[in-house]
Amino acid sequence: MNKNVLNTDLSGKVAVVTGAGGILCSYFAKVLARAGARVALLDLNLQAAQGYADEIVKEGGIAKAYSCNVLSKEICLDVAKQVLSDLGPCDILINGAGGNSPRATTDKEYYEDGDIDADTKSFFDLDADGVGFVFNLNFLGTLLPTQAFTAQMLGREGCSILNISSMNAYTPLTKIPAYSGAKAAISNFTQWLAVHFSKMGIRVNAIAPGFFSTKQNAQLLFNPDGTPTARTGKILAATPMGRFGQTEELEGGLLFLIDNKASAFITGVVLPIDGGFSAYSGV
Repeated sequence: MNKNVLNTDLSGKVAVVTGAGGILCSYFAKVLARAGARVALLDLNLQAAQGYADEIVKEGGIAKAYSCNVLSKEICLDVAKQVLSDLGPCDILINGAGGNSPRATTDKEYYEDGDIDADTKSFFDLDADGVGFVFNLNFLGTLLPTQAFTAQMLGREGCSILNISSMNAYTPLTKIPAYSGAKAAISNFTQWLAVHFSKMGIRVNAIAPGFFSTKQNAQLLFNPDGTPTARTGKILAATPMGRFGQTEELEGGLLFLIDNKASAFITGVVLPIDGGFSAYSGV
């Protein structure tokens, strides 16, 4: 296995990653495995998670994929039992499952006179079920796995939880009110959990990625000819470092916050990894 950027040693640890069938969380799973952890990759799409688990095993790591619906407490509890039996009790939980829905997104950044009756999806056309789905996927999709796996951490030293927040949690982005609000809830929930489990020695932190270009969002950021979209221009203009983040640039923050030697007295923190986006006023 390749060494990690901080030489973090997670040998003997069991790490659980939800949303591990996606681009970023599958990378997190690989980082943890390279540090020596036995990794459980959880995703609604078992085939996707299995593919990444196979890649980890091919690299020499220990990994197993599990089908998991993070919106079902019963399923989360069942998967937690399977992981306990297969790999051992969970030491590290990465709550990476989440996402947005077109049903909870407006077509335009600004409401203009007449949009309520126009052929455009305005604020007034947001679908209640779509908004509920986004909140549930992000918030309940963090709460329920945390209930299932934190129970295995009680009474054991060096356990930690890492949630995935977003720059949306600090200042909401246009068009995506439900996702922005849901991520703000994740940051708040991270602090709540950190206090709630502080007497148990379980640390709870989060990272808040800025803008990262992946296959999943490429169509939103670039035109078919490869030129940047208007939204990309705004993003880069508001990012002092003037570029998108690279997936591997999340590795250091991830490893730092879950390493009990490096961050033993850090809990309740939401770490921006954003190229300065959250620090820039635009002036």
